[in-house]
Amino acid sequence: MPKKYHIPIKTANPRHHPVGKYATVEFREDCAGSCRACVKKNCVYGIFKDNYLHMSTMGEPEYLYTCNSCFRCVQECTRGIFSRVINPEYRTLGDEYWRPDIINRLWYQAHTGKIPVSGAGYRGPFVAAGFDTMWTDMSEIVRPTRDGIHGREYINTCFEISRRISPLKFNADMTLASQTIPILEIPLPLMFRLPDTLIINPPIVESAARAAQTMGTFLLIRPEDYSDALLPYARHLVPGLNKNNAADHEALIRQSRAVELAFDKDIENTLRIVRDIKPDSVLIVRIPLNADAASRALKLSALDVDTLHFYADEHGNELDAEDPRFLKDMIRKVHLKLVEGSVRQSINLVFSGGIAMAEHMAKAIICGADGIVVDVPLLVALECRLCYRCRKDLSCPAKIDDTIDPEWGSQRMINLMGAWHSQLIEVMGAMGIREARRLRGEVGRSMWFEDLEKESFGPVFGQRKIAGLK
Repeated sequence: MPKKYHIPIKTANPRHHPVGKYATVEFREDCAGSCRACVKKNCVYGIFKDNYLHMSTMGEPEYLYTCNSCFRCVQECTRGIFSRVINPEYRTLGDEYWRPDIINRLWYQAHTGKIPVSGAGYRGPFVAAGFDTMWTDMSEIVRPTRDGIHGREYINTCFEISRRISPLKFNADMTLASQTIPILEIPLPLMFRLPDTLIINPPIVESAARAAQTMGTFLLIRPEDYSDALLPYARHLVPGLNKNNAADHEALIRQSRAVELAFDKDIENTLRIVRDIKPDSVLIVRIPLNADAASRALKLSALDVDTLHFYADEHGNELDAEDPRFLKDMIRKVHLKLVEGSVRQSINLVFSGGIAMAEHMAKAIICGADGIVVDVPLLVALECRLCYRCRKDLSCPAKIDDTIDPEWGSQRMINLMGAWHSQLIEVMGAMGIREARRLRGEVGRSMWFEDLEKESFGPVFGQRKIAGLK
């Protein structure tokens, strides 16, 4: 059998002790000190063993990074000396969108490459804003052959960023009459782009480039971030250019398989410049995700463009709007606009901004995206706390600077994406879908809170509006 696509995960220990959610407070004067069945020794997850060195240098309370909140230690201690509290430092991570629990899970996945599991299960609200108003169909989860990681079936996560020929035309002798174009395929539906608003330095760029090469995907990169250290990864780099500098980077265009161009009113001229330099280059246009996004997508589909990259803000909200819509709704709008124009099959759509978890990737594809662009999670994989001190020219508590080893940094990013890939396969297997391209736009395999509430309670209570839900 052909070999399955595999992401080489390997444990990449954090450089600093990560901020854990829980801390234990112990009344050690009451400890017997001689329990053979001490709950610390018998922790099923080995949490206390992993935290021992950190604990020995800091004293009480003991901050537990990978605690799965099963509370076995609290319940089974014979002397009842344990008390579990929330780590106050944990509450300072991130913001209202990039919540501490999201950051903590991203750290864990970058560390181990494994899917995070909570011993106490999910205890959050039934519904929240954004992607949390949407659920996926798991009707095929009972079929063991649908298990994409351990089962016998193949689940394909590939997608193209090159333009598709539609429809194909044939001559009278059934030879292909349509002009063939190179197909540029990526083995998983995501690309990388380092966020401009956070720290970018040569070791971070090299880390992302190495990870992109190992995984077979692409890093969208600014021309000013190029260096000689990136030459081994040139085939996996996509330079981001605009109308002012496209003609000045002929060498970058020639050595790259794809080029990303910033949208502007003269985009046709910029496209022509790149085509003159390298006719077979895959062209991506980067467009702000605002009220004009859908109409621009329809117009650009008629041009010589392969992929449209729409970017929202870092919280996944529509740009330039007083009452912004969330990413999932905007993806749906752009996708359906192209469907109505009968051109959806001929062009690819990727989206970025607010993609924080593996489930967001799956849900974005269900809404109509071909793939996503990962940005902020790449920095979180390097232990970024999203404290935003760097935006104020203050010191970074995670020391994300030139001392980062690109080999370590790339492995952390590979581990994170490996965990995301495993989760995508699990979701697709549970849905009975064997190809990511078939998942695109399959809203019939999902449930949306707005529709469910309207159908169930609308006839009784009428319409209502919840903050963050439209």
